[in-house]
Amino acid sequence: MCGFVTVYNKQQKPVSREKLEKMTRIIAHRGPDDEGFLVENHIGLGFRRLSIIDLQHGAQPLSNAAGDIWITFNGEIYNYLELKAWLADKGHEFQTTSDTEVIVHLYEEVGMECPKYLRGMFGFTILDLKRNLLFGARDPFGIKPLYWTETPDSFLFGSEIKSLLESGETEREVDIHSFYHYLTYQYVPEPATMFRGIHKLEAGHQFVIQDDTLTIERYYTVEFKPEDKPLSYYIEGIQHVLEESVRLHRISDVPRGAFLSGGIDSSALVALLQRLEPTKTFSVGFEIPGYSELDLSRQTAAYLGTEHHEIRVNAEQYLAALPSLVWHQDEPVADPAAVGLYFVSQLARQHVTVAFSGEGADEFFGGYNIYREPYDLRHIQRLPRFVRTILRSIASRMPVGMKGKSYIERGTTPLEERFFGNAKIFTDEAKRDIVKAELFDTVPYQTARTVTAPLYKNTDHYDDVTRMQYVDIHTWLRGDILMKADKMSMANSLEVRVPFVDPKVFEFAATIPTKYKIAEGTTKYALRQAMKEFLPADVQSRKKLGFPVPTRVWLRAEWYEWARDLIDSAAVDRYLNKDVVRSMLEDHRDGKADYSRKLWTLLIFMLWHQIFIENKAGLQHDAATSPLAEDIQAQQDQETNINEKQNESFQDESSKDNVSSIS
Repeated sequence: MCGFVTVYNKQQKPVSREKLEKMTRIIAHRGPDDEGFLVENHIGLGFRRLSIIDLQHGAQPLSNAAGDIWITFNGEIYNYLELKAWLADKGHEFQTTSDTEVIVHLYEEVGMECPKYLRGMFGFTILDLKRNLLFGARDPFGIKPLYWTETPDSFLFGSEIKSLLESGETEREVDIHSFYHYLTYQYVPEPATMFRGIHKLEAGHQFVIQDDTLTIERYYTVEFKPEDKPLSYYIEGIQHVLEESVRLHRISDVPRGAFLSGGIDSSALVALLQRLEPTKTFSVGFEIPGYSELDLSRQTAAYLGTEHHEIRVNAEQYLAALPSLVWHQDEPVADPAAVGLYFVSQLARQHVTVAFSGEGADEFFGGYNIYREPYDLRHIQRLPRFVRTILRSIASRMPVGMKGKSYIERGTTPLEERFFGNAKIFTDEAKRDIVKAELFDTVPYQTARTVTAPLYKNTDHYDDVTRMQYVDIHTWLRGDILMKADKMSMANSLEVRVPFVDPKVFEFAATIPTKYKIAEGTTKYALRQAMKEFLPADVQSRKKLGFPVPTRVWLRAEWYEWARDLIDSAAVDRYLNKDVVRSMLEDHRDGKADYSRKLWTLLIFMLWHQIFIENKAGLQHDAATSPLAEDIQAQQDQETNINEKQNESFQDESSKDNVSSIS
């Protein structure tokens, strides 16, 4: 796991080594173990390394034996040993045991087809001096980031946006269309970013620059192919593909562990991992009743027999860390759970260098509660169209909050107009109140459907639940879930691996019919059934949990003054109607409405704007110097004896057969 930058000068002028070093060192948190640079006339490569595989010989940039093909690579390739054996049979000779060198030889063998062979998470650039081109790619689902921009002089690529900003060739300007979409999605959907002119290379895409021309194309397509087979077939298949994925994801030369939230996704991974090796698990909770899963995760850890560690976070600690988190994320991402990931990553890094996490299970196996909506609305949607039209007219005249109003409105609204992914913060209508009217006059408004319309166009042949999964895989999973997993872990120089987000896992999950995703009043039904033999019954049936954050409570109390001051001080008057935002904050504090999600979306944008656009001093922090590490260690020392006693008590009450079946 690492970070890199690549500079391609279109004027054929030599790349400045000083600029390359500056762009690379600002992402030292992604690779604290080593750095490396290569300048070949008009192309420069910079690299920061977090050593995971082949600790002694995996330095980058790395070349082939002839020195005419060079790579900078961020990620891990889990089938690299299989590829290495295949390439060796074809006559390739290897100088290291790293997965990076395998990509170089694979490129020598199959050229630009190489991303299709890779099973893992990756972003990379390859400099081919023989063909005078620059080639790069990003993994199929977007686990690892890869940003790029074109300036009058250069093409710039990097693992983080802040590297591109350090080049001195880019302007710090808000992309207004991205701002509009952020207010809906709480993140900026690919391929845009919040910075005008800076882009994400989309997941499953590759690029090539030759003769100063950049070409981007798709190499991986997400396709669902449901089959009609017995539930037992899917249970057995899920068990097999997940066991294989967990086994492959173990490849490393450093200590491993896993996040444990108490829900089925992380619990399933820990159960499978614990069968292969003794596992350290890590959890985070918040010091507000009802916002902590620590008891649940502790019980699961005791059942599975892991070495468990946990951290509690209060409102003051959360707020103190927030500027650092926003800086590390590069873009505003208004998901409060990102802070939980930051803290649990900081905790885990004190013990391991690699951590497993359960991202992707919901999108692949149908785990979000919203996926039950098509089933719940089936009765009204079966009515003739003219009846639904009449019902919708009646609902429009019903008072807000009246029982049945929301059900009728949702049931009479096409899926394409009501589902934009898991986050829908401000509707298009609500944005008219919150956004300055003058901004709409300057930059034409784009509705939320601008993002999802092409996705729905590709899914006419799917049922509604599958269409929702497809939309989430292309928006929510990439823009929120995987982004925060990467940025919050790398802020602490920790590599997070996500075994659910694997092409082979998806390939099988895509065959599961909807009746085995949404069944018996629950979600992820087939996955839950597949994990029955590995987990306690209460975990197997537990609803989706995650790391809940008490933003609603804290914005009414501990954070109120901070929020009010931020609204007053942030130079965002061009974008937002601050009087409306202040009114929302007051109504939220007084309990007149719950505006926590909307307020958090606006506040994160304001803080991001201060850090990146206003470039305010004192708001950029580095996790490596965070005093919170001391808080974590103090809590751990205090809780070690408590955890040991609780583990002993739980195991005494559990049957030996249950414990031994998963140990």
